[in-house]
Amino acid sequence: MPHLTRRTLLTAAVALPLAHAAGAAAPMLGASGALHRRVKLGAFEVTTLLAASAARPDPHSIFGLNVDDTAFRTVAEAALLPVDMAQFFFTPTIVNTGTELVLFDTGLNAEGITAALAAAGYTPDQIDVVVITHMHGDHIGGLRVDETATFPNARYVTGAREFDAWAGMQSDAFETKMRPLAEKTTMITPGQTVTSGITAVEAFGHTPGHMAYMLESEGASLLLAVDFANHYIFSLGYPDWEVKFDMDKSAAAATRRRLLDMLSAERIPFIGYHMPFPAIGYVEARGDGFRYIPESYQLRL
Repeated sequence: MPHLTRRTLLTAAVALPLAHAAGAAAPMLGASGALHRRVKLGAFEVTTLLAASAARPDPHSIFGLNVDDTAFRTVAEAALLPVDMAQFFFTPTIVNTGTELVLFDTGLNAEGITAALAAAGYTPDQIDVVVITHMHGDHIGGLRVDETATFPNARYVTGAREFDAWAGMQSDAFETKMRPLAEKTTMITPGQTVTSGITAVEAFGHTPGHMAYMLESEGASLLLAVDFANHYIFSLGYPDWEVKFDMDKSAAAATRRRLLDMLSAERIPFIGYHMPFPAIGYVEARGDGFRYIPESYQLRL
């Protein structure tokens, strides 16, 4: 075999037929990303669904309301994040327990959740249970289209405190999406189960009855943490920073610290509804805050 040198390699490259270098330029296709991520948790299959994603201007008007512009800019730039824009992700989750298909939250609208389900290999009529973690529009928006339920065969579960709180507010989204399903909805409290292996966890503050859900199967655990923390840097690194969408900001901050302490100490993975998709990660204590560690292959093994 002839000895290869840099000179012979360059000569060979130059000698390639011109047809290889003269092809038409490939079209630009734009940024892309996966629409679902399926992992194993004991005997469960857990699938995160990207129901929507959107850029939002001026993230300091959303996160860190109680710190000044300099403090916010310093944190954003240290994390290599733009100061003027943030990317939001909307991530419902499917849990296949082996006996039931359970959907947690429904995104902004029926079109988004239906498309996300299809990309993951599911159809709306397969859903056995829909769990609504709280009543913000980006969680209940996909429940209905006009007078038609998106999930025709499902029963519904939500927190009693959350439902009662929104029933007393003037919320068009609640009135059109959630209230018509009240008779089909089971109201639960923290500590109660949706089905075997899925337990409600108190996470009040973001909304009056916001709840997370602990999944447990064959000794493995994962927290569906939903909106207790809405950004992987601003909320985890600085859990006392106030967030625009938290209805009770001091209670939300206390909930963040409690759940982040638990996730860090017990090394439990979590799914955050607005974390960078696929929205699955771990928490590490760091100084007075925490660090987000995206799941890589831990839940494949």
